[in-house]
Amino acid sequence: MKQLFFFCFWFWAIQLVTAQTDPLTQAHGARSQGIGNIRIHLPDSWAYFNNIGALDRMEETEIGVGFDHRFGLQELSTVDLALGWKNDFGTVGLGISRFGGKLFNQQLLGIGFSNTLGIVSLGAKIDWFQTQIEGFGTGNAFIFSLGGVAELGPKFFLGANFSNLNRAKVSQNSEQRLATSVQLGISYLPSESLRILAEVEKDIDLNPVFKAGIEYQLIEWIILRTGISSNPARLSFGLGLRKDRFGFDYAYGQNTSLGRTHHLSLVLKLGKP
Repeated sequence: MKQLFFFCFWFWAIQLVTAQTDPLTQAHGARSQGIGNIRIHLPDSWAYFNNIGALDRMEETEIGVGFDHRFGLQELSTVDLALGWKNDFGTVGLGISRFGGKLFNQQLLGIGFSNTLGIVSLGAKIDWFQTQIEGFGTGNAFIFSLGGVAELGPKFFLGANFSNLNRAKVSQNSEQRLATSVQLGISYLPSESLRILAEVEKDIDLNPVFKAGIEYQLIEWIILRTGISSNPARLSFGLGLRKDRFGFDYAYGQNTSLGRTHHLSLVLKLGKP
């Protein structure tokens, strides 16, 4: 009983410090981080984590690996792998992520599927999520999530993502529930080289977070990004490089309360089905 009490206490305390940094609540991939942590509309392999419904909007199979380093603390770092396997019948996604250090860490492993029907792309996934605190125990849970993107016109897109719909608990022995959140957003493409995005995210237990970002293709292989988000206030900048099937993304974030973050991603396109 005492061990369970400390487990719940430490999970609650660390959640206050690491809000929107763990594998479940954070935006994944340096591309997303560079435009204000926007999650809904980016059609790449990182959509597995950010919005499973957008995964089928990739043009070909893609794999990505990423690393996030936050506020100069190794204990707040994340390592990711995402795969979107494009097929004639839809896109299969796979995601692996690890956040934290030796004393406190969280792991996520999951699989999902996305398909496009007319103007709407829909997806669903299931993740195994583990929380481990050294000396206090390990909790495991399965998480179910849904997402989608609708093309309202050649230049307008509307999207939504629903994370942890089943309101999974940290473990069977705990009443502490993992974050359940909803993201809603729009995307506007005034030209082939410019993308403007806005999004609102609401955790059922927290105040809403508002986000806005811009992605601009300077030349064929150089992409510039910037974005802002609230609660807490954050300013982000990003750079993307694309050459043939290879891609590199870097993002820099500034949190007004905690300091700087750095995000790196590598992507590789593996071809069309």
